[in-house]
Amino acid sequence: MNGYQLTFYTEQSRHHGHHTIIEWLLHEAKQLGIHGATVINCAEGTGHAGAHHAAHMLSLAEQPVQVILAVSEEEADRMLEVVKAEHVHVFFTRSPIEFGLLGDDAAKEPGKHFSLLGRRTH
Repeated sequence: MNGYQLTFYTEQSRHHGHHTIIEWLLHEAKQLGIHGATVINCAEGTGHAGAHHAAHMLSLAEQPVQVILAVSEEEADRMLEVVKAEHVHVFFTRSPIEFGLLGDDAAKEPGKHFSLLGRRTH
């Protein structure tokens, strides 16, 4: 399937209302029916205004974070419209990608989950 990778760049401590921007983006994606997102915590980065941001031993407040979504064109448009409508101040990139699901293991056993120790749970 062809679509887009939407990547939102923020910091661990940035908020929109009572939630972090990370929590807000994940919630809105779920509300729009977008079923996958990846949150990546980064060690350090330079923001679009040139400021240096990094995770520190005593505080993760300025830790850079990426929220990544692989979406259809319609989902990308809807997600960006929600962010604009809510006046969320966040940098993003939108890149064309091809994506899909390979293999059939997930379809055969949808209720199968594993704990961190590798034990099967239901």
